[in-house]
Amino acid sequence: MTDKDQNKQAKSVQNDEVKKLQDELEQFKSALEEEKKKTEENKTKYLRALADYQNFENRVASQREELINNANKHLIIKLLSFLDNLDQAEIFVKDNHLKLIKDSFHKMLKEEGLKELEVKGKEYDPYTAEVIDMVEGEKANQVVDVLRKGYEMNGKVIRVAQVKVSKKL
Repeated sequence: MTDKDQNKQAKSVQNDEVKKLQDELEQFKSALEEEKKKTEENKTKYLRALADYQNFENRVASQREELINNANKHLIIKLLSFLDNLDQAEIFVKDNHLKLIKDSFHKMLKEEGLKELEVKGKEYDPYTAEVIDMVEGEKANQVVDVLRKGYEMNGKVIRVAQVKVSKKL
């Protein structure tokens, strides 16, 4: 075998090895691209799952807060008759201790979000008041007297006021 033949054979072997290495490199590149796609998919799935979990936590916290507010609202509605009785007792019994107790009770309920509806002297609103009696007056549809106070809690009416409304002469 001559040097030329040996060189040709060596070049042929080298070319085969280079081709083999290039094929392996292409396989590695395609495997790398596949892994990148899988990684990207997993990242997307993770971010979606994380967002779903955060939404779930927010929803549970919101529902818990709503449940507590509803429980407080129902308890305060039951306490309103006691508050009415305290207001009536104060009219007939002039006692400083009774006034202190009533004021303390009002303050506690106010801290929980209870607010008295101001309807006297204003135009009648069926969402905040219930007409118990109609009396003659100068202006029509004005609240003249409050027979039972109305209240709202956290911006929602929990008990409408019972009122006397004027009608025009």
